[in-house]
Amino acid sequence: MWRAALILYQLLALAKPVLAQHDATATAITPQNCSLDCIRKGGPACEYCRITRSDVKKVLGFNSIKVFGSCIPWPCFELFGDKDPKICQHYVHAPNDVEVEFVYEPNPRSDTVVVSWKPSYYGIAFLRGFQVSLQALGGSGVACQLFLFQWNISLPASHAQRVYKSDPFPGLPLGSQYAVTVMALPVPKEWEKFYHSKIFSTRSCAEKKGLEYCKKDWYPRHIEVQQEGTAITVTFNLAPPNLGIRSYFSLCYANGGKKYTDIIPNSTKNRTHYSYQLNDLQEGTNYTCEIAANEVDAVRKTFNIDVMHIQKEGASLLSVTPSLAVVLPLCLAVVAILGVLLAVLTRRRPKCMKAQARPKRMKKVDKKPDITSQQEASRPQEDVVTLPRSRLIPPRLLICYSSYDGPAHVKAVMQLGAFIQQHMATQVCLDLWDSLRVAEEGSVAWHCRQIQESDFVLVICSRGLNQRPDLAERDDENEEVDRGLDFGCHAYSSDAVIQLIGEEVGRAKARGQDLSKYMAAIFEHSEITDIPMELRLISHYTLMSDSPLLFSHLHGVALHMPGSYLKISHISEEGFAKLPAGAALQWAIYEAGLAMGAKR
Repeated sequence: MWRAALILYQLLALAKPVLAQHDATATAITPQNCSLDCIRKGGPACEYCRITRSDVKKVLGFNSIKVFGSCIPWPCFELFGDKDPKICQHYVHAPNDVEVEFVYEPNPRSDTVVVSWKPSYYGIAFLRGFQVSLQALGGSGVACQLFLFQWNISLPASHAQRVYKSDPFPGLPLGSQYAVTVMALPVPKEWEKFYHSKIFSTRSCAEKKGLEYCKKDWYPRHIEVQQEGTAITVTFNLAPPNLGIRSYFSLCYANGGKKYTDIIPNSTKNRTHYSYQLNDLQEGTNYTCEIAANEVDAVRKTFNIDVMHIQKEGASLLSVTPSLAVVLPLCLAVVAILGVLLAVLTRRRPKCMKAQARPKRMKKVDKKPDITSQQEASRPQEDVVTLPRSRLIPPRLLICYSSYDGPAHVKAVMQLGAFIQQHMATQVCLDLWDSLRVAEEGSVAWHCRQIQESDFVLVICSRGLNQRPDLAERDDENEEVDRGLDFGCHAYSSDAVIQLIGEEVGRAKARGQDLSKYMAAIFEHSEITDIPMELRLISHYTLMSDSPLLFSHLHGVALHMPGSYLKISHISEEGFAKLPAGAALQWAIYEAGLAMGAKR
């Protein structure tokens, strides 16, 4: 009996640490409202505290940059260094299990997230706090939060199972991508494993509110196709009246051809469904079609149409009447016999007829040799022009642009970069293709490095490029606003990059240096006045009509030489749209022009 009691006592003793550990991780630790003075004095109420901009200003005597919130470089050295510099010189490993949680957000157009994580076992005794930053991918919008422990605390290894949380990050636009980075403090100057990054996307409008309440994300869900004779009837469900969608379009592809159809339903007859007809489709062809609302960047619904063969009346008559099936082969046999007889008679013509015919044929061939030589000399010579072999790797091209003109313009820039890289033997650098490094380095720093490393810089000029916003910030804004994200910063950074390129151009011009590294370009729907004044000194092109000139600039080859000229069919104004990438680029430029016209 006493042995059973002893075994039960030992089991309970072993279970106590497990239960204690479960209690420690059951509830996550959230930041506290405590001052920096309390943290520096080591008060018991300052276990895990949020640091505000006012705290940083009070200790350091200046405000931190607004878009970076309360975060500053080397926070441990700046805030605790005067107490004991040794506490900020230890290595602390990056946090684990970084998660992003969506919380309630009353604004239907944005999301709010909270970041959670666990500290690492390695170096937890020297852990002094965390710094959490949120970076918008494809832009420079950033928000940062700083959390500190009291300076004289030493966390035990069991606290590595605790879950720590950040404050909410509000105002994140729906359908956007972000990179969240959780950094363990202190951060020695030669240490690489002190942070953990995670990329996530906010919910779409349809995920948060439902498809019936999202104009941009709406698309027809129910599509029915019927064929009657040569006419194809397509029936689809209409958008709810509250979205304000009044027109639609359909686009069908097959064998390199396109068929575009404008659809304007009459809502007075039927408010839920509408039917339209597609005529002049080829029989026996399988079409891939898209249908969408006639809105910018509307989601397209894809469906297939298999046009069946229509049985002709003559074919049905042939199958019904047996006499025609018997007569037709006899007629074909008679025609074959007559053809053989005609061939035999032709071979047995008299030789005199051949002799008479031979001088006539010789007379037709006999032309004046001087006229023939003149005609051959007058033809333009088309020589094969080889590209120079001095460059072992393709040239590196950085494309800069402004996002002020909307997503359609950004999409056109992306399609242009894809076409140049695929069909112009050029390595293209675009911030949208390197979002993680842009998030880590910052947009301006990333562009500065790319300008130095690239062989050429192409600035896509548009109407929004000349918009210069007022970047003045007010220091007396409340702390709640400071924790939000400033999502106009991508436009600000692009403006700063253009000014930087303009300064480089002006400096090179003053020194008499070569300006061929820098180029400016506009799409066909833009105007020459969209090119900023500081970029008027460099070469500028209109795309895609000047695509051969751009190719000539990138590879240093002449388009025209004595007696020959260079012609590359797939980059010419007429031939580039025959390629899949060129067709996508042409359509993107067309949509960007429509969006630009609507704004004007």
